[in-house]
Amino acid sequence: MRELVARLRTFNAAEALHDSVEQLKPLDRVPIPLILVCAAQYSYLNEQERALALLDEARRGDPDYPATLLARGQVLMYLGRFDEAEADVLRCMRRAPELAQAWWLLSRLRKQTEASNHVEQIRTQLQRPGRKPAEIALLADALHKELDDLGQHADAWAALEQACKAKRSTLDYRAEDSRALVAALTGLPAPLIPVSPVRENDSRTPIFIVGMHRSGTTLLEQLLDGHSEVHGVGELYDFTSQMRYATDHHCRGVIDATIVERSQGIDLDAVGAGYLKGMEWRLGKERFFTDKLPSNFLNIGFICRALPQAKILHMVRDPIETCFSNLRELFSDANPYSYDQLELADFFKQYKQLMAHWHQAYPGRILDVHYAELTRDPEAVLREVCAFCGMEFEPAMLELQQRTRGVATASAVQVRDKVIAREQPKWAPYAEYLQPLIQALQA
Repeated sequence: MRELVARLRTFNAAEALHDSVEQLKPLDRVPIPLILVCAAQYSYLNEQERALALLDEARRGDPDYPATLLARGQVLMYLGRFDEAEADVLRCMRRAPELAQAWWLLSRLRKQTEASNHVEQIRTQLQRPGRKPAEIALLADALHKELDDLGQHADAWAALEQACKAKRSTLDYRAEDSRALVAALTGLPAPLIPVSPVRENDSRTPIFIVGMHRSGTTLLEQLLDGHSEVHGVGELYDFTSQMRYATDHHCRGVIDATIVERSQGIDLDAVGAGYLKGMEWRLGKERFFTDKLPSNFLNIGFICRALPQAKILHMVRDPIETCFSNLRELFSDANPYSYDQLELADFFKQYKQLMAHWHQAYPGRILDVHYAELTRDPEAVLREVCAFCGMEFEPAMLELQQRTRGVATASAVQVRDKVIAREQPKWAPYAEYLQPLIQALQA
């Protein structure tokens, strides 16, 4: 069953996953490790309330099981319930202080202060013998976050370098593969314009929010979710799943060269129809829904042709700000380019090249939304976004503190607060250490 529910989520078979979990009931007879696996799959689907219900059941079975408390803390963070999340993580650490992920999660739940932080405890944990690279990455990244909060930038940079080096050692990544993928995408035959008419029976309008990770995509989705006609769904691999089915190829990440190669013989109308059908179980009465997977920028050419009614919002942020924010974030294995300054700069250049190509190939289909302008004057930018999408601006869009939906991204904590325009970029105190990145971006 563990393998089944994991594979169902991988292939985006959400309804079958729900049915499989229902068949397990009553849950008080199900082993806690299996309940945790099921909860993790719901969380990956951004079904955080469902995940929490399972985790609550697991906690009733054993109130002090560290894995349950850690998983519950993560989901509570996604739901914006930070005090409860911290309580669960601290309870977990009383039983299992050696868990690296617990220290990493604890560092993120609030801004650390001189009076209250975990710097020395994390340093002690880093010295434990036999630490694996993945654990070192989590602990060193937690240390970087806390030292950065305290303004100790030299030590924070040393910790960040340690985290990036450890994480990079666990990944198989070649920059030339990314370049080859972008070359294959830009080399696809140019479509006829318009690609195809908007189908009259398309009652749903997807709003794809794309760009580099850490460019402000989560903020834009949170703002849009405040509109009465918009349902914010989160980061989804639904479009990728349809491309995998159509090309009969399963890839790691959003897309690969094999999917691009096989794409010329597929029925993209069927891809679009399959995507919309697969989304229905998530949606309510709203006419629009957001699909906020930043790396869908790789899929724009296929999205434009499969979903002629789709709106595509491209978040644009200062290159150094974007790259530094990537460098200091521990992702899953999906962004292996983000732990080395030169590899990160190279990937950013490939992204810029591809976005320029999509603008040229699909004129009028993509709206660039500038992060700096969005944070300085959110209402003006949202009015432009609404006009592009075909809806009226609503003041409730600006009330971020009213959102209760789950946010399972690296910005889960920040986007619960009001929109803030920084006077000084976060990378400024690290400028001397970032020269390889800065020079590579400018080359």
